[in-house]
Amino acid sequence: MAKRGGFIPGGGNMNNLMKQAQKMQREMLAAQEEAKSMEFEASAGGGMVKAVVTGENVVKSLVIDPSAVDPEDVDILQDMIVAAVNEGLRSAQEATNQRMGAITGGMNLPF
Repeated sequence: MAKRGGFIPGGGNMNNLMKQAQKMQREMLAAQEEAKSMEFEASAGGGMVKAVVTGENVVKSLVIDPSAVDPEDVDILQDMIVAAVNEGLRSAQEATNQRMGAITGGMNLPF
């Protein structure tokens, strides 16, 4: 009589697969919590505008060099602020993706 028990083609069984999935889930949750506490700094305009964002994609601080403030050209200052914040957010997302990729072994899972 053939055994039943959830054998997976290519070897292994369902219990081992579930244990691996649970371990991966725990590691992913730990990495997400770790990423939340991380901070990422980015700058624009040669350092005239600096933004610090968290791994939760929250802007924590924004520093503007007084020499960047030109009442006649506010558009440049606004562009520098947007660039610095977006770069900080991109860095945070990239770091999170790298950590998750290391845990999932490159599987393309939604985070």
